Amino acid sequence: AGKQQVDVTPEEPTPDFYQPEIVQPKDTPKEVEVVPPPVREVKPAPEVDTERIAYENAVKAIEAGTIYFDFDRADLKPDAKAKLQKKAEYLRKYPKLSVLIEGHCDERGTNEYNMALGERRANAAFKYLNAMGISGDRISTVSYGEERPADPGHNEMAWEKNRRDEFKVINK
Repeated sequence: AGKQQVDVTPEEPTPDFYQPEIVQPKDTPKEVEVVPPPVREVKPAPEVDTERIAYENAVKAIEAGTIYFDFDRADLKPDAKAKLQKKAEYLRKYPKLSVLIEGHCDERGTNEYNMALGERRANAAFKYLNAMGISGDRISTVSYGEERPADPGHNEMAWEKNRRDEFKVINK
């Protein structure tokens, strides 16, 4: 039985580039130049046209405040008067605005009767705004009677929603 001989060669020495470099500190500290980060150009925020936003909010507020009436009535309820006072404030603040008041009715009654009732409802709001100092030439009225229901139902809940005045700003 023979033994096999293995040739073992010593490891090759590690090349110099693997050796850690030992740096000896110098006697004098090296001055370090401090470089500030690059300055970013800051663009100004876009200007907000607060007056335009206030104007648009006034238009929305005038148009949003629908007022409601009792059955077969055209007199203004206290909550309707409060809404009209708010509208008058906006109309005084923005004298170039004009408003169209649309009078509406529920489906009960004849077309002719409801057209007249819608007109009386629109005129009630007209007179109130006019008494609050809004010039009559800035207020227009129209009656749609029962022709444009807010709710097409045929019950008291629907009829309550249909007995109303709506407001549209006509020169924005």
